[in-house]
Amino acid sequence: MGALLGLVLGVGLLLVWSSTWPAAPARTRQPRLQPLLARAGLPDVSPAGFVVVCVVTAVAATTVVLLASRTVPVALAFGVMGAYLPVALLRGRAERRQREFAEVWPEAVDNLASAVRAGMSLPEALAALAERGPEPLRRAFAGFALDYQVGGRFAVALDRLKERLADPVGDRVVESLRVAREVGGGDLGRLLRSLSGYLRDDARTRSELQSRQSWTVNGARLAVAAPWLVLLLLCFQPDVIQRYATGAGVVVLATGGLLCAAAYRLMVRIGRLPVERRILS
Repeated sequence: MGALLGLVLGVGLLLVWSSTWPAAPARTRQPRLQPLLARAGLPDVSPAGFVVVCVVTAVAATTVVLLASRTVPVALAFGVMGAYLPVALLRGRAERRQREFAEVWPEAVDNLASAVRAGMSLPEALAALAERGPEPLRRAFAGFALDYQVGGRFAVALDRLKERLADPVGDRVVESLRVAREVGGGDLGRLLRSLSGYLRDDARTRSELQSRQSWTVNGARLAVAAPWLVLLLLCFQPDVIQRYATGAGVVVLATGGLLCAAAYRLMVRIGRLPVERRILS
């Protein structure tokens, strides 16, 4: 009895002592879809809303194929494809936006160098890109101009500019400008011209590699889509499509889906270029 009372007392003292420990900061986990939405230029779309879109497309695809085929396994297979369709479109949009940005960044840096050489300060030169810069970048730099005008803090405005751009090349440009601003000196024009030349060479090389890689990616997509297009056409032949409602038919659909997904991922991985990662984001 005495040992039990001592144990309870010890646990109580431990709990009282642990209550004085500083609370660990709560870690906020960013949804995995949020960076993809930002890279696609859709930062205002919430991950939950995007998931709702995926569910709607899945239900719509399942319903349409079920009405056409009267076969539940086939309808469910196309429902899975319908759920993935918004994700594929979002990734395609993000890749196109990143390629578009990579093509116009050298021009934007050239404009910055010209403005600095003309006597404008770095914040003024960045704000001027909202009107005289490349069209794809004007909206982001218009936001920078507004942030700097309201707050007057260059570093904070640069951070928000990076969030709007959500682009690896943009990260390099912004961090180079941040360092140049903090270090100072009269070599900013030379730095911008060197950066422009580097970005132009990098964009040219990556564009050539992507044009060659597109054959592999398009071939993989065609090879994966072909059997499912044939299955979709079979939905209009009730005697044939009903065979997929049996156990053997379900096994064929599941095996075919897994093999197609694995083969597509493998072909894309083989032909994929190294992905530029964002820095200090």
